[in-house]
Amino acid sequence: MVLSFAKIVKDLLKDLPKNDYPVLNTRLFVECWLGYAMDKSLTSMRDLFKRLNGTGFAADISTFSKASQCRSQEVFRQIYQKLNQRVSGRIGSNNYAICPIDSTTITLTSKLLWLQGYHQVKLFSCLNLESKATADNLINFGNDHDYNYGSQMIDALPPTAIGVMDRGFASLKFLRKTSKSAKHFVLRISQNYKLDFDKESAKVRVGTGKHSGVYRVVNFCDLETKVEYRLVTNLPPSGAMAVSDEQVMNIYRCRWGIELLWKFLKMHLKLDKLITKNVNGIAIQIYATLIAYLILQLVEIPQEWGDKLLDKLRYLQACMCQEISYIHWIERIVSD
Repeated sequence: MVLSFAKIVKDLLKDLPKNDYPVLNTRLFVECWLGYAMDKSLTSMRDLFKRLNGTGFAADISTFSKASQCRSQEVFRQIYQKLNQRVSGRIGSNNYAICPIDSTTITLTSKLLWLQGYHQVKLFSCLNLESKATADNLINFGNDHDYNYGSQMIDALPPTAIGVMDRGFASLKFLRKTSKSAKHFVLRISQNYKLDFDKESAKVRVGTGKHSGVYRVVNFCDLETKVEYRLVTNLPPSGAMAVSDEQVMNIYRCRWGIELLWKFLKMHLKLDKLITKNVNGIAIQIYATLIAYLILQLVEIPQEWGDKLLDKLRYLQACMCQEISYIHWIERIVSD
């Protein structure tokens, strides 16, 4: 069921404690993060607190920074999971749900993080293109290769989902392990892998050495860019749930959907503007960004405004302009 912004935030935040901390309580803390993510007029948290301090909220930016460093992420995870379950419920009748899996990198510029050995943070996510839910997110501080997390992402897929991945996840070890699971996948492999036709299975042996294996391989070429694509999949070529080579090709093309997700999170919900200089605060900001994205998926707006996520964000921005900030707006909603 699609809900209004007021119903969504009231249901999510009404039970959060208002007196667990003397200045910046849990509910206000969550509202500040959500307000920053969704308010396009703010470029820094300092801008938000200048606005709040003159309009009845005594909390200052130093209190917020300390809270971001030491408070638990659990309340944000719980809100995210609750929203994601609602969005996941919007499932149609397709045999397979296409779920691109990928990571996006955010460069860390703080010297405080560099001293701890962190120069970037990676967000791994799986986007269900049918429901638009973003389940099974992983946050990794470091330079680990994507294929180290491929099995974890595939294992968390629903039974009828197809995990679609690019070459960053392609390793022979990952292929061997994933091909033995019951989960379906389409994975683009590097041109460097040796391919040999296996007469006995009528499939293709990929790679050499102990981690090589025999798989269904689909090749196609983009005539416009003259790029060859080699796709390994465990989707059945025959039977009641058969998927043809052309369908495998089209499934892989859907992988671009998760790139559009990264673009929206960074351009419009400020995922690329990290405002804390500690690991805990960065993880909280990532969850706040994903929460804002899921709220936009659920919220209902007048038809004349459009139905895209950016249309919804612009509509909420227009409504928020009647208030002082999202925090004031949400406080009024929850208190009604």
